[in-house]
Amino acid sequence: MKLGMLDLGVIIAYIAITVVIGFWISKRASRNIQSYFLGGNEIPWYMLGLSNASGMFDISGTMWLVYLLFIYGLKSVWIPWLWPVFNQIFLMVFLSIWLRRSGVMTGAEWIQFRFGKARGANLSHIIVVAFALLNVLGFLAYGFIGIGKFAAVFISWKLSADPYWNEILYGLIITAVTTLYVVKGGMFSVVFTEVLQFLIMTVASIAIGIIAMNKVSPELLQSIVPDNWYNMFFGWKLDLDWSATLQSANQKISADGYSLFGIFFMMMLFKGVLLSLAGPAPNYDMQRVLSAKTPKEAAKMSGFVNVVLFFPRYMLIAGLTVLALAFFMDDLRGMGDKVDFELILPFALKNFIPAGLLGLVIAGLLAAFMSTFAATTNAAPAYVVNDIYKRYFKPDAPAKQYVRLSYLVSILFVVIGTFIGLFIHSLNEIIGWIVSALYGGYTASNVLKWYWWRFNGYGYFWGMLTGIIAAMIIPFLIPYTNGLYAFPVIVAISLVGAIAGSLLTAPDDEEVLKNFYLRVRPWGFWKPVYEKLKAEKPDLQKNTAFGRDMLNVVIGIIWQTGMVAAAIFLVIRQFDWLGVSVAAVAICSLVLKKTWYDKMENYPADY
Repeated sequence: MKLGMLDLGVIIAYIAITVVIGFWISKRASRNIQSYFLGGNEIPWYMLGLSNASGMFDISGTMWLVYLLFIYGLKSVWIPWLWPVFNQIFLMVFLSIWLRRSGVMTGAEWIQFRFGKARGANLSHIIVVAFALLNVLGFLAYGFIGIGKFAAVFISWKLSADPYWNEILYGLIITAVTTLYVVKGGMFSVVFTEVLQFLIMTVASIAIGIIAMNKVSPELLQSIVPDNWYNMFFGWKLDLDWSATLQSANQKISADGYSLFGIFFMMMLFKGVLLSLAGPAPNYDMQRVLSAKTPKEAAKMSGFVNVVLFFPRYMLIAGLTVLALAFFMDDLRGMGDKVDFELILPFALKNFIPAGLLGLVIAGLLAAFMSTFAATTNAAPAYVVNDIYKRYFKPDAPAKQYVRLSYLVSILFVVIGTFIGLFIHSLNEIIGWIVSALYGGYTASNVLKWYWWRFNGYGYFWGMLTGIIAAMIIPFLIPYTNGLYAFPVIVAISLVGAIAGSLLTAPDDEEVLKNFYLRVRPWGFWKPVYEKLKAEKPDLQKNTAFGRDMLNVVIGIIWQTGMVAAAIFLVIRQFDWLGVSVAAVAICSLVLKKTWYDKMENYPADY
């Protein structure tokens, strides 16, 4: 595909602006380690929310969501619960407040806050740092390969006659540019450049949705899609038959394993709730919560992500899907059994987006790669410098030394990740296996850490270790391509390891538990700790908000799903259902104002 001068100018201008922003704010970011990693807790909640939304606006996820909507129609609204997308609701309602009250800098430092400094806590600290750094390396390599492939498709200049090395060279150039601003600016540069990226993608998304509405009539769309494509709701079976128009779509549904949609939905909900209760993994999502000024602002930030992300993103997804349904069907039929539904996104961009706007879209999608890469890179020094070097080697070093070492660690991890990417053509299966193994073993320990006082550092370590080992073995023993069906078995094994590891060892230090409960104030099974604190502080109030929080989670999930559905119904011009979706969002918003927003509290600093 050949880009015009206007589109190239837009892309080059955007990249130049991001680098300038990175260097412009680098002096502010390098004042001390707190400024570098958390922006000095001075960044407004709405900026952090836009940054978080930008980080979720990645091209790989967008291509996947376009394919889901194309094949599954409105039922695709539920499938992102696999991630689970509604974890932002749990964060909004209570987990962001709990996490920010800790006052720590990283996820590994949070482990010490929860379990203390005994041997069990040290083992937990080591395994969570290893978890985090392995993720960093894997996703840096993945990001390097992905951005090279994307750039090679849309930029016409051939840096090498060999297509593979052409992708590698583009990856090296864009990686180097990205590294410049993230290494210099730390959290400040990540947030401010991601805000710019999000604004670009929002404008582009709305424009693409409008283009699709103008080019494809509701009547044309209805003549293409199968019966039940417009229906969000379902029974035990999917009840979606593409035989009349695109037989390969039926084959894809069968290969995905979603035909028994009712069972799939229940499994997805079970997994999603457990992962959401575990809270954010020790990555950059956690860093944004910890960067908020106050616990209340952390919750507002997580809520704001839902408001700004889903409607514009799904206008883009629905717009690209509608254009492909109307004009790409012959090409897809021509591919036969080798059909590639991921070609939907580049096809729609190539054929229907006007000059100037195309450059803006590509700049935004490149920006999404860059923001993910930047956030991942910035996570590495947070763990190496703060959780290893500062903790075990030089706890009293000057602040400037920590910041300079952070620069070095960022560059080192980029080099290692890039080096890995040079020798691997595709990381999809490898990254999927790593993430599945790590996150499968992550769940049980990270649920228990919030809600059960007797859960200790040894329990955390053994729960994660047994879970990770199980996640490496169990998927090969269960005859399903979808790892979702292995999840209950992995969780059960991990839960046994976590509980046994806790009950067969002594409880954590009483003062550590009391400090954790006093500052975080979780609900759950904390009665012995609460009673001891109550004897010391007669005015201490127990957290009795479990029922209200769970009600708000249910309302919040409906609220979030309504925003997703509204964007799709708008683009496909189903105005009756659009009205229902908007009404649901409005009612849920009013209820959440009363039952969530007005009830948020910031406990005093000495709590």
